[in-house]
Formats: sequence, structure tokens, C-alpha cells
Amino acid sequence: MRQPQPDRMQAAGEEPLVRSLAARYSAGTLVPPHRHEWHQLIYAREGVMWVQTEEGDWVVPPNRAVWVPAGVRHGIEMVGPVFIHTLYLAAGIAGELPPSCCAVNVSPLLREIVLRTIELGVLHAEVPAQGRLLGVLVDQVSGLPAIPLQLPSPSDERARRAAAWLKAHPDDAGSIGQMAKRVAASARTLERLFHKETGLTFGRWRQQLRLLQALRLLAAGRPVTAVALEVGYESTSAFIAMFKRALGTTPRRYFGGRR
Repeated sequence: MRQPQPDRMQAAGEEPLVRSLAARYSAGTLVPPHRHEWHQLIYAREGVMWVQTEEGDWVVPPNRAVWVPAGVRHGIEMVGPVFIHTLYLAAGIAGELPPSCCAVNVSPLLREIVLRTIELGVLHAEVPAQGRLLGVLVDQVSGLPAIPLQLPSPSDERARRAAAWLKAHPDDAGSIGQMAKRVAASARTLERLFHKETGLTFGRWRQQLRLLQALRLLAAGRPVTAVALEVGYESTSAFIAMFKRALGTTPRRYFGGRR
């Protein structure tokens, strides 16, 4: 792990506005739910993270990141070996930062800023070179393009039971009527709950779950055909078509082009 150096902090004379941490984790490592007083940009330099909050889950593939605002309770599961670079930004820092959690693409410029900040350990506004880097960092974070890798969580108990079942059985091809009976609700009620509480229809929520589960399996090295079957698709071509609609490219290129 890399942490801020005390002599750098003392030399600046003020508390830093950005701290940094680099850490490697083995496959399956679980970081228990916790919260910070600082905003976090958690960048997956290698490997895949599954970030869980009360609002929903996010999958963070290699060379992407998740933004976690200060005070948001979150836990992290490492899918395979993971190398994380985290920047902690002071909660009172100036800038139009994202107000809620989101998975984001990391531009080449932001990636180099993250790497440089990790090298420095901290950023002080009072140090001219660091202050300029800080300004560019905030500008980059403020304009981060979100990517559709969120799985929002319903709050109603019946919808939550349905969501938990589907997470445990992503290949389940049952109708919403069958699921409704399982959780003691009508199909119409269950559809209404999912749409109201997640912004997605039941079918769209299940498709998003399958996409995120597929990313986990692909990151672990599973073949595309096997993954397609494990998340409930009858053919590899149907799975690849869904993947391309969601992320703009094929599974092989999505991971292979970033390695």
C-alpha cells in the first residue's frame, strides 16, 4: 500500500485536499461496509470490483472507476486479483462533483493524473505544482462520463425478495407471474414496484443483473459461451448482441482491448 508521506504534509503546512492509496487484493477479498468523510474515486487499474451500497450495486471492470461521495456506506468484493488506486478528495473541495455513486470511464488524462497523485501521496492547494494538478483533477472528475453498470436496489420487501432470488439464480427464465407467486404478490404489483423503486421494468432489471454477473464471470476468465449460458441466454449470439447494445462492443474486445 502507498499512503501520504508525513514530511510532505508538514512541509505544506496545511491539511491536503487529496490523499491517495494504492493496494493489491487477492481474489475474493471482501471489504466490509463502511463510510468515509472524504469523497472517493476508486480506480480498478487491474481486476474487477463489485461495489455494494444501499442504493444499488456497481460492477467496475479494469481501467474504470466508481465515484463514492462522502458519507455513502459501501462495501467492495474483489472479483479475481485486483489492483486499486484510490483518491480521497476532501468533502469541502470546490467543484461540481457528482452528487451520487456512479461507475465511470477513466480518460487517459485522468488515468495519468491518478498515477501522478499516487506517486506524490497527497495534493496540497498551497504547493503550486500540486495546486495546478488538483484543479485539473477536479475538472476531470466533475465531467466524468457515467457508464451503465449500476443495478439499483428496490426497497419493498416483496421486490427485494424477488431481486435476491434473481441474484442467486441469474439464469432463471421464469416469467414475472411465476416470480410474483414466489414472493406473494401479483405480477402487476411486482412490475409496478420494480419500475417505481428502480426506474427499470422487471425484465430490464433482470437483463441488467445478467450483464453485471456476466462481467464478473468474464473478468474471472470464463469463456464467453459458458458465461452466456450461466446468465440465462440460450445462445452466445443473443448474449453478445445484448452486451454490444449495453456497452458498445463485444465481450472479448471489452476486456481484451483494455488488458
